[in-house]
Order: sequence, then structure tokens, then C-alpha cells
Amino acid sequence: MFDHITTSEIAGYAVGAVLLCATISAPKIDSLFAAPQRSSLGMCKRCGDLKVIACRKCKGSGVIRPFNFIPPPNDDHDYQLAGSKWRLASSSCAKCQARGHFSCPKCSKNLLQS
Repeated sequence: MFDHITTSEIAGYAVGAVLLCATISAPKIDSLFAAPQRSSLGMCKRCGDLKVIACRKCKGSGVIRPFNFIPPPNDDHDYQLAGSKWRLASSSCAKCQARGHFSCPKCSKNLLQS
């Protein structure tokens, strides 16, 4: 079944799989290194003294883009105006109220105590 695949192609697939796994796990690995560095510098462990944290639902954009596409209208004129591409439906994030971020709870608590 796989007689036509060379060893170079198999190595390419393996490298691609490793890169995909590294891309997916990069934020988790970064957080492992960032927290101790921030604490050694006297910064907030959670936000890094930015005073805001990105919303997890919209990933800091304030807009939620679903994975489903809306097909273009049947009218040819509207289809050309859309650049002959399907339009993506989006809505504002209700969790962060379309701001894309929240105030850092640790920094806010420290400000109230001061």
C-alpha cells in the first residue's frame, strides 16, 4: 500500500508531526518558563505587569469567529462584492464584552490593598 513512499517523505511527515505538536504545546511550555522568570523580576506572575489578561474565549480579539461558513448570496452582484469568497459569520464576545481582555485579578487586589 505504501510502496511508493520514500524514506525522505516519511522523515518529512515525522518532522511535520513534531512541528505540529510543538506549535500546539508552545503556550503551555512558555508558561512553565515565564512564571518563575516573572517572579524573579518582581513582576506579576499572571499578567507580567500588563495589568490585563486576554480573554480565553475570543483569544484577546473581542470577536468570536465560528468555524462554519455562510455561503454567499445567490445574487451575482453580491457575490462579486464579496470578492468571490465565502463570508465568515462573527459575533462579539459576551464573556469580555468585546474588549478582548480582563483586568488582572492579582494586580487589582494589590491596588485595593495599597
